Order: sequence, then structure tokens, then C-alpha cells
Amino acid sequence: MLTRLFSLLAVALLWLLHFLPLRLLAPLGETLGLALHRFGRKRRRVAKINIDLCFPELSTVDREHLVKTHFRLLGRSMLERGILWWGSRARIERLVRVVGAERIDAERAAGRPVILLAPHFLGLDAGGVAVTMRFDIVSIYSTQTNAVFNRVLLGGRSRFGDQLLLSREDGVRATVKAMKAGRPFYYLPDLNPRRRDAVFVPFFGISTATITGLPRLARAAGASVLPCVTRMLPGAQGYELTVGEAWTDFPGDDPVADAARMNAWIEAEIRSMPSQYYWVHRRFKTRPPGEPRPY
Repeated sequence: MLTRLFSLLAVALLWLLHFLPLRLLAPLGETLGLALHRFGRKRRRVAKINIDLCFPELSTVDREHLVKTHFRLLGRSMLERGILWWGSRARIERLVRVVGAERIDAERAAGRPVILLAPHFLGLDAGGVAVTMRFDIVSIYSTQTNAVFNRVLLGGRSRFGDQLLLSREDGVRATVKAMKAGRPFYYLPDLNPRRRDAVFVPFFGISTATITGLPRLARAAGASVLPCVTRMLPGAQGYELTVGEAWTDFPGDDPVADAARMNAWIEAEIRSMPSQYYWVHRRFKTRPPGEPRPY
């Protein structure tokens, strides 16, 4: 009961804050992020380990600064979700600039199913809402353990258009069917999988458990893969979602090589905005046999 009450109060606060202009909401979010950095020892430790592993070339001071900057942006993204969940269509269109949406249109006009490859950057939800304002998509939804936040998050991701949110248990067949019916698939590839579902390929020079879902789905549906990255802009400028050109020669003959190609692309995108990747996730939890876990 106390958990539910706290969750309802937190949602009510987010709803109230979403009325603020972004020039006020953004610094409030950064302040929240600094508090999370100060008191969220467990997640701060995870982010520190990840950044230490991925950026050994940086000095200790620079890595610590990167961790703190990440938490400031994490706090921003949390408060600004209120705009995505309850803000008007017109406000969200001003908040999230979309570049390259015509590439999705072109693939669909040519009769090709589309996979939007969207790594876990902090602007992921902003990009997802911007996509759903333009297209009826299919996506995989993980049920949250907190029932209050689960209801709000599910409603926020499906508030525009006719969105199809599948559970992981719905499987590949339902996803492929939806893509062949014309729905772009907003695909989030880079969470830590179980060892039996993973191949180990390089990511920042580390042998990293990676699923081969992208090439398998692309082959099964005959889909084009379009990279889809959302960047948080400084201050009160909002977000920018960029849809890139469709990948050529993908999938190839080797799904392991395809997974390595995907990781190399994600790594390059992270290096272009290192503070905006979702570093508080235990990306390197699953290890090859015999290797210790870093967390």
C-alpha cells in the first residue's frame, strides 16, 4: 500500500511538473539527476563500472565527470517524460525534431517492412513517441513490476495512433506478421541477454553478450534496417530524432558477424554523445564461461 501511494504521488508530481516550460523543467531534471548521483549508490556504481570499462583511455577525473553528467541528463529525461505522457501533440512536435522520416516512407512505399534500430540512449522514449505520432508501429513492451508506473508508461507509449505493443512472450512470429502488414518495428537491441540467448562479440573491445535478433528478424520479414537515434539537445532545445539510411548488405550470411556490426555501430554512436547512453544498466552482466561478472 505504501509503495502504491508513493508511486501515485510521484506520478501526480510528474503530471504537475509537465506544465512547466522546458527552460524551467530541464534544470529541475538536472538537479534531480545530481540527487540520484549522490544517493543512488547502486546505480552510480553500475554506471561507474560501465564507463571505466568502456573508456579506459580517459583520466579518472574525466570518467567521474562523465558519470555525473550522465546522471544529470538521466534526471532530465525522467522529468521530461511527463511532457511525452501528457503534453499536447503540438508541444511534443515542438519538443522533438525529426530528421529523416521520409526514409521510412520510402521503404514502406517500396513495399519493404522496416526495422527502426533504436539503441538505449536517454532520449529513447522521446524518439519513440515522435515515431508513433507519425506511424502505427509494433514494439516489444516489458511489463514493469510497479503496477502504477506500468499503467502510465504503457499509456504514454500508446497514446497516439494505433500502436501494437507485444510482450516478449508473443515471440518472433507476431512481430514479423506485424512488420509484413506495414508496421515499422521500433527495435531496442542492446540490453543484457541470458547466456543461452547470446553470442559474444566485441563492444568497446569487451566480449559482450549480444542477441542476434536483428539479423534474424530482418531475414524473416525481408525488412530494411534503418538506424534511429534520439539525441538530447542542450538546455531547453528538446530532442532530435535522426533516421538514417537503410543498411546495405544486411543481414549477411553470418548472424554473429551481423551482431558484431550492430555493436560497432552502437559504439560509434555512443562515442558521439557518451553521456547520453543508458549507463545505469548492467550491460556486461552476462559473461563468457569462466569470466567473472564485473558488478
